[in-house]
Amino acid sequence: MTAKTATITVRLDPQVKREAQEVLKKLGITTSQAIAMYFSQISAEKALPYHPHIPNAETERALADKELHTAKDVDDLFKQLAA
Repeated sequence: MTAKTATITVRLDPQVKREAQEVLKKLGITTSQAIAMYFSQISAEKALPYHPHIPNAETERALADKELHTAKDVDDLFKQLAA
């Protein structure tokens, strides 16, 4: 007989857990539901549902550049671009 549920134990940063749970609460789903959705997507796509990558040297240099233009959010960016 196949079990209807399985248990997963995960170790993660408590701050990351709290922040993620706040987002999930606003979405109206539990942590267990979110993890089940994530695993369902992995199973369906036979891959991660996002595309992790290691930045190339040019991207790493750009990210290290302290003179990058910054904006607090998208609206602020567009406001700055229009000025």
